[in-house]
Amino acid sequence: MKAYFQKPYMFFIVVFIGIAIAAYLIKSKPAIEHADTAMPPKSVDVITVRAIPISPHVTAYGTVEPSVSLKIKAQVSGKVSYLHPNLQSGASISAGTLVIKIDQQDSQISLNQSEADLRANQSALAQLDEEEKTTRRSLQYAKENLRVGEQELARIRDIWDKQLISRSTLDAEEQKVLQLRQSTANLQGTLNSYVSRRNAIQAQIERASEQVKGQTTTLGRTEIYMPFDARVGAVLIEKDEYVSVGTYLFEALATNRIEVNAQLPVQQMRTLVSSGLAEGNINIQGADLSLILEQLQLVANVRLVGGSTEAVWAAKLLRFSESVDPVRRTLGVVVAVDNPYQKVIPGKRPPLIKGMFTAVDLYAPEYSALIIPRSALHEGRVYIANADQQLEIRPVSVQFQQGNLLVIDAGLNAGEQIIINDLIPVIEGMPLQPILNTQFEMNLQHRAKKPEIVNPDIVLEVNTGGAPQ
Repeated sequence: MKAYFQKPYMFFIVVFIGIAIAAYLIKSKPAIEHADTAMPPKSVDVITVRAIPISPHVTAYGTVEPSVSLKIKAQVSGKVSYLHPNLQSGASISAGTLVIKIDQQDSQISLNQSEADLRANQSALAQLDEEEKTTRRSLQYAKENLRVGEQELARIRDIWDKQLISRSTLDAEEQKVLQLRQSTANLQGTLNSYVSRRNAIQAQIERASEQVKGQTTTLGRTEIYMPFDARVGAVLIEKDEYVSVGTYLFEALATNRIEVNAQLPVQQMRTLVSSGLAEGNINIQGADLSLILEQLQLVANVRLVGGSTEAVWAAKLLRFSESVDPVRRTLGVVVAVDNPYQKVIPGKRPPLIKGMFTAVDLYAPEYSALIIPRSALHEGRVYIANADQQLEIRPVSVQFQQGNLLVIDAGLNAGEQIIINDLIPVIEGMPLQPILNTQFEMNLQHRAKKPEIVNPDIVLEVNTGGAPQ
């Protein structure tokens, strides 16, 4: 038997039998059933792209300065005899209040002397008028006497011609007439001189009057009144201190209006003009900035940096600075806030005082635009859930960014749905199960609007000092 298996052809027989058995087993095995391996839909949050109103805005920063900052200086020399009790740094004093009084003795003496000189010259003029009247009457009488004397002289000459009187009688009459003529000429000369004498006295009166006005002005300068409702800045004098002309006394800061010169980066101006309200290109460096200001129709708000959300004031845009800062590449924007001391809420809404650091928000008029959240943009592309509920990756063009919002000017159409949450993996064409997030849409619309300024109900009046009685 062993020898039988050692025969050469037995190897081939065994191999053939093995192949036959394997073929039988393969043919008799049931067919393999293949399972469906399609990708399941991915749940994603989406919003519908819509054109919603947006007010483009930028923020500039600057410090508060009073609209009027007046440095009061002494206009006369003398000792300070009175200081208002509230004339202290930080205090408020109302307009028309006497705050400083400088010793008036020297000024009063000079005024009295000038008034005395004026009265003396006025008396001299009155006396001259009376003298002129008297001289005019005397001249009238002298002319009448001269007329009578000349008639008498003519009668005497007739008698002399008839040789009825002596020569001495004629000579005596002629002498009388000569005296009358001389008296008349003297009176006429005196009367003529009154014109120049009157002019001289009137000039002295005018000079004395000007001196009185000057001394009155000087006397008035010894009393310093607050020119407007003001907050007191630096105070550099004390009572009984001697001051000379030009001495810096104190600083008065207007309380009815403040100004903020905020610095706005030039490149941010693009955001304000992106609405298309300004026609053509705007050259900020060389254009008439006042025309740009009128064209943009900007609205301004002022708020404290790091302060309460209630500390916001409506402001008025006054002007742009005259040029662009060549180093920082910023443009000065000056805004004003009226009545910054009104509607003060302790701890929440302080008054706007000098030196406060503020943010100035500038808003352009609203217009409709396609807006998406910043988180929906992925390297210049957005993920769209198309009509077949499949992922579509599409590049978009961003007009400008405002906070976490993007204004799209190309690549999206109203009514399309974009994905707002993270998507992993990202495979174009993958099936999606979009879930519309209406709350996110409402928040998006709210963030695009210009915030309203809520007027506080609590008002803290700022007390000002009154004039001394």
